[in-house]
This record gives sequence, structure tokens and C-alpha cells, in this order.
Amino acid sequence: MSWVTKTLNSTLGRKLIMALTGLFLILFLVVHLAGNLQLLANDGGRMFNLYAESMATNPLIRVVSILNFVFIALHVAYSVALTRHNKQARPVGYAVTNASANSSWASRNMGILGTILLIFLLVHLRGFWYEVKFGSLPTATYEEGTFKDVYTIVAAAYSNIFYVVFYVVSMGFLAFHLSHGFVSAFQTLGLNHKKYSPLIKKVGVGFSILVPLLFALIPVVMFIQGS
Repeated sequence: MSWVTKTLNSTLGRKLIMALTGLFLILFLVVHLAGNLQLLANDGGRMFNLYAESMATNPLIRVVSILNFVFIALHVAYSVALTRHNKQARPVGYAVTNASANSSWASRNMGILGTILLIFLLVHLRGFWYEVKFGSLPTATYEEGTFKDVYTIVAAAYSNIFYVVFYVVSMGFLAFHLSHGFVSAFQTLGLNHKKYSPLIKKVGVGFSILVPLLFALIPVVMFIQGS
């Protein structure tokens, strides 16, 4: 077994992979949010459809999209591996514990939060990505040309109150997941300093609130507009 394999299979290596893939996914969330906010342009879906077309045809974006799926798979796989390792390392709980005093609720339940978010992601991909790739979509014609009308399936999904509630609740779980994962990723990379850590923590808290809130706002606004 090479030193690379040994490193990646070690606890430190697994945490490093978790941190790097997590930071990539955090960056992806920002880009994805910027695109999704175009759903609120109130232009019949024109801006969003143009954005969706660029995502589907731009070679660089397509490579990033593939990497995104790979990193999600790695993030999930290494998360499961670390969880199992931690349980095996401490099969019997302490006689007296005070977990709430030593760690946040999010940090103690990252496995549960991650599982819920994985379920949301699978539902989300099935409803949108799968339909765009393999479904039969109507087209929309603008000055720039004729494109798949992706806006139509998004608007249809966000007209369903049950899906809107599911989406908003899932964003709440994402907020908790990010509240711990953001800071944890920087700590794993060794960026844990008394001078910078407070700032990283504040940015992490702000990010974990703002990004999920904006994501949740989109289906709520579209549902209200369509009612």
C-alpha cells in the first residue's frame, strides 16, 4: 500500500478529504444560488433559461458539474467512514456525559443532518436534473435563440405547497449542517488561530444563515406569485 493510500485511509486523511470536498461544495452553493436567484427576475423565466443553457453547454461548467457529483460522493463516503471509525474507537459511552456543554447540536448530529440532506439532494436531482437531461421539455424562444424551458418545471414544482415546505425545511437542516461544517473545514486545514478563528466563525455563522435563507426564499416567493 502506497503512502498516498495510507494517508487517505487514515483518520487525518479522511478528515482532510472531508474538509476539501466540503469547501468545494460550499463554493458550489454560492454559484448555484447566484443562478437560482434569476428565477425571481419576473421575466417569464428568460434569465433563468439562459443560465440553464450556459450550464448545460459551457465545457468548463460541465467539468465542474462532474467534479461536483464526484465530490458529493466522496464527502458522503468519507463521512460514513469517519462515523464508523469514531463508533468503533469508542464503543461504550462515558458513564457521565455533558455533550451539550462541549459541542454544538449540529456537530453532534452531522451524520443525521447529512443523511437528510442526501435524501433532499436525491429528490431534487430527480425532479430537476433528471428531467432536464432525460425528460421531454417544452422550448422557449428569445432574441438569443430557442432553449429548453427549464423554468417551466421549476415553476411547476414550486407551485406545490408540499414540495415548497419540504424544500424550506431541508434548507433549515442545511443551515445547521453548514454552521458546523464551515468552521470545521478550516480547522482541519490547520487554519485555527486565535487571531483568525473568531472571524472565520462569524463568517461561517453568517454564511450558514444567509445562503440557506436565500435558497428557501426562492420557492416561497414563486409559490406566492403563482397563487
